[in-house]
Amino acid sequence: MPIVYMLIGILLLILLTTVVKLDAFLSFIIVAISMGVVSGMDLSTISGSIITGMGNTLGFIAIILGFGAMLGKLISDSGAAQRISITLLNKFGKKHVIWALTTAGFIVGVPLFYGVGFVLLVPLMFTIAYRVKLPVVYLGLPMITALSATHCLLPPHPAPTALVEQFNADMGTTIFYGIIICIPIILVAGPVFARTLKKIKSNPLEAFYDKRELKDEEMPGFGISVATALFPVVLMILASVTNQFIQGESMLLDIINFIGDPTIAMVLAVVFAIYTLGIRQGKKVGDVADSLVDGVKSIAMILLIIGGAGALKQILTDSGTNDYLAMLLKDFNISPIVLGWGMAVAIRLSIGSATVAGLTTAGIIAPLVVQSGADPNLMVLSVGAGSIFFSHVNDSGFWLFKEYFNLSVKDTIRTWSTMEAILSIAGLLAVLILDIFI
Repeated sequence: MPIVYMLIGILLLILLTTVVKLDAFLSFIIVAISMGVVSGMDLSTISGSIITGMGNTLGFIAIILGFGAMLGKLISDSGAAQRISITLLNKFGKKHVIWALTTAGFIVGVPLFYGVGFVLLVPLMFTIAYRVKLPVVYLGLPMITALSATHCLLPPHPAPTALVEQFNADMGTTIFYGIIICIPIILVAGPVFARTLKKIKSNPLEAFYDKRELKDEEMPGFGISVATALFPVVLMILASVTNQFIQGESMLLDIINFIGDPTIAMVLAVVFAIYTLGIRQGKKVGDVADSLVDGVKSIAMILLIIGGAGALKQILTDSGTNDYLAMLLKDFNISPIVLGWGMAVAIRLSIGSATVAGLTTAGIIAPLVVQSGADPNLMVLSVGAGSIFFSHVNDSGFWLFKEYFNLSVKDTIRTWSTMEAILSIAGLLAVLILDIFI
């Protein structure tokens, strides 16, 4: 019966978010309460489980996402993202402009949330496409592929950050593995696949063109822009790699572990960005502070959704559903990596949201990760890859792409949806290959 209750809970979540169009956070809480009741939990403990689940989940994630949003807003408002894109275009030249845009998408996608990176870079890409006389879908899809991959696979983005916490993975190691995986799958789903789309006609609306043309002196330099965008990633990877080579106790190792701790790394990154992209550029402290506040406002609902997923996970744990499921699944002759990917795919196709798909899957299979001995870092990536799969009409990202590129539903499926499917499948294969060597 616990499995039946869990399946009913997932179906209820799908119904509330896709048919009723209820907010995902409220849907998670309603499902969590319902699951607690039908699972036979003491009614007096359900509220406590929800509070515990939200608190435990958000205690770590809120800090990471909060500072991540601040960093992303500073990168956006300062013109650093625009500087990165323009410089790469100039360096690569018209002949290799697609590689310039893909690289820009990856660099900007690491610190910026997908939606922010999309609305920031796509209008700029439209302008570039007009200047070089190349099809916008052919140029734009690889860049968006990079944004999508980094959003679903690399911390400090919401879903992978939450997955790291739920699977008890190492943030630095996950980022390191994620970058190794992201590069080849972005190339396959982006530039390689885009070569088949040159005949797709798209006439973007003028309203979506970039009307803000910053002057050269108004933007920070390319080097400092890239350094600021990747600052926290470098610190976390440095700590992870150093621990592989330095054993025992030492002052140097303690310092590197301190600055490479995800929380400290994000704090240092924001402080660094305040100087490099704010004070150093002649901005007033008050204006910089306003950017930080605006950045945090943008993630309020995301935090609540993640907290709601944490509440449902705690209900599944406290009711014994998770342990029961793990006992059943451990006898199946299937890799936990494939199982996690498959579950995320199913929920992604049903619900639409990649973030919700990843978080829901993690709450279900987290105990199995411990029992099976699967590498938690690779489990983060496999679930993340599954959550990307074939975005379609129930996903807001589908319509965002369609409207910006002014495509038909058919062509949006042929381009955007297919790219997401290729990215997801290639991601699973890359994780399985990496699993052989570690």
